[in-house]
Amino acid sequence: MKKAVLIGVPCDWGASKRGAAGGPAAIRRTDLQKSLEALGVPVEDRGDIRIRGERPKIGNPKLKYAGLIQKMCEALAKETHAVAKEGAIPITLGGDHSLAMGSAAGVVRYFHEKKQSIGLIWVDAHGDFNLPETSPSGNIHGMPLAHLLGLGDKTLSHVAGFAPTFQAKRVCLVGVRDLDEAEKINLRRSGIRVFTMADIDLQGLARIIEQAIEIAGADIAGFHMSFDIDTADPSIAQGVGTPKRGGLTYREAHLMMEVVAESGKLVSLDMAEVNPLEDSHNTTAELASELILSAMGKKIY
Repeated sequence: MKKAVLIGVPCDWGASKRGAAGGPAAIRRTDLQKSLEALGVPVEDRGDIRIRGERPKIGNPKLKYAGLIQKMCEALAKETHAVAKEGAIPITLGGDHSLAMGSAAGVVRYFHEKKQSIGLIWVDAHGDFNLPETSPSGNIHGMPLAHLLGLGDKTLSHVAGFAPTFQAKRVCLVGVRDLDEAEKINLRRSGIRVFTMADIDLQGLARIIEQAIEIAGADIAGFHMSFDIDTADPSIAQGVGTPKRGGLTYREAHLMMEVVAESGKLVSLDMAEVNPLEDSHNTTAELASELILSAMGKKIY
């Protein structure tokens, strides 16, 4: 079984609320490493990404804290690149979803150097497909997927060293149920495949995630999965910054990860937007930890 490497990203600069910076510590408090080891997965925890020596500055109000987020993403990309090069699976613990511009970029860069490509499954209640000019808030956690498709701010879209980081035909957005009007236009123009919660209701979660894996991982090296915990319904995931009713049930979320594990195509994983300041008794972090275990092969029987 492949080794898993945990990397924490205590960042909430991209979010509208403070608190997601405590996400990595909250997930670690669930004894994730011990649970993975009990599953038979070799694990190393390499601590947290830290950007020191600067006071946070908002800067451009349409691209808040872009300088710090860029540095964080570049540092994270360096780490995930190194982990992928070792043949291990980087598991990034967040932290707001802007981190994915770094985690995914490092892994993609590694496969690019091998002249291989990977796809992307982005699991989120929101589209994360705003551009600086279309964003109603300027919060970068609403923009990372667009930047990974080569759009938006050039420094953020080129963290991998090239753009786009992913080809649109290999990208799926799953579980979305809350989109800004301009974001809908951006998504339609992008060419990526979007599976809404209505699609999941109509077709069933298993069929949807099987389609997503086929799009993102067929005939290539595999796929990166970036999972925003707010995809789960607030009834089971209270500790998030932007809750939206009508999300995945507990079993749907686990089934998604179980099917991902069975595919054998997962090369890297993000677990983002755990906000312990909004949580109760660390239950959202517990869910995040459980879902990581399912993605790494834990089964009911």
